[in-house]
Amino acid sequence: MREAIARAELGDDVYGEDPTVNRLEAMAATIMGKEAALLVTSGTMGNLAAMLTHCARGTKALVGSESHTNLYEAGGASALGGIVLAPIHNTEDGKLELDELKRELATPNDDHFAQVSLVVIENTHNRCGGAPVSLSHMDEVAELAHGRGLALHLDGARIFNAALALETTATAIASYADTVSFCLSKGLACPIGSLLCGSKEFVAQAHRARKILGGGMRQAGIIAAAGIVALTTMVDRLAEDHANARALAEGLGLVAGLSVRHVKRRTNMVVFEVDDAPAARRFQAAMKDRGVLISPREAASFRVVTHYGVTRRDIDRTVAIAAEAAAEAFGD
Repeated sequence: MREAIARAELGDDVYGEDPTVNRLEAMAATIMGKEAALLVTSGTMGNLAAMLTHCARGTKALVGSESHTNLYEAGGASALGGIVLAPIHNTEDGKLELDELKRELATPNDDHFAQVSLVVIENTHNRCGGAPVSLSHMDEVAELAHGRGLALHLDGARIFNAALALETTATAIASYADTVSFCLSKGLACPIGSLLCGSKEFVAQAHRARKILGGGMRQAGIIAAAGIVALTTMVDRLAEDHANARALAEGLGLVAGLSVRHVKRRTNMVVFEVDDAPAARRFQAAMKDRGVLISPREAASFRVVTHYGVTRRDIDRTVAIAAEAAAEAFGD
């Protein structure tokens, strides 16, 4: 990626003149089965630009209660777009609770109520242990949204992990959504960047939203060059990350004091809990003393993620260190 960045042919992307950005955007659109794509700096910017484009001020976007959009994007849609975020309960496997979704979609056309303008779904689902959301559920949600004349936006930050776990393609997953964002800087190992994909008309409008958010960049080909490497070399190796995550989950599951969250189809995430916050802090400190850095997702819960550069040897070492750290942290 560093070599590609150094060799990248550059132009001014604000004027659409960076050939490397244009090539990346065309690749992304093709892979997602959409007409066009837009390079943005992050998944958060991609999701926010999508919501600003889809939703008028004072309207309501239906999002998962445990979704990244609802919990981890600083309320940007509300702060900057005047959009009401209405959380729909997420099941343990990342699905939207359909009966609750139906009730929200049935909001009366009454001046007292914010009108629904968008449905957002996440796949894979971060807070639900990296669970891939099934195509059948994607279809059900899309049918409900489209039946009301609404767009469906897919936060597909790790869509390629979802495709691998579901034994399908990113194109197939994205086909249920009108727009989709995906990250270059997570499982695909880029230093920066995400893509927002949709129709030509949508992307033209999202381009303005990106500008409003400060995302207009000049010689952005240095970012896009790494993204091209990612899409051409990093997708096929994700199976290694999934295998490493399974090995990590199995190993940590044997460590006394750790409770690993079960996921039917594991991707590249492992979530585990300890008894309480003080025990978690002791465990974290004991891991750090042995050269492994982890941070709690919540008071007594940890999320660990496998990715490029993490080898099976690293997994085995981490499990061995976790056993030592647990014995120290949880011992009498």
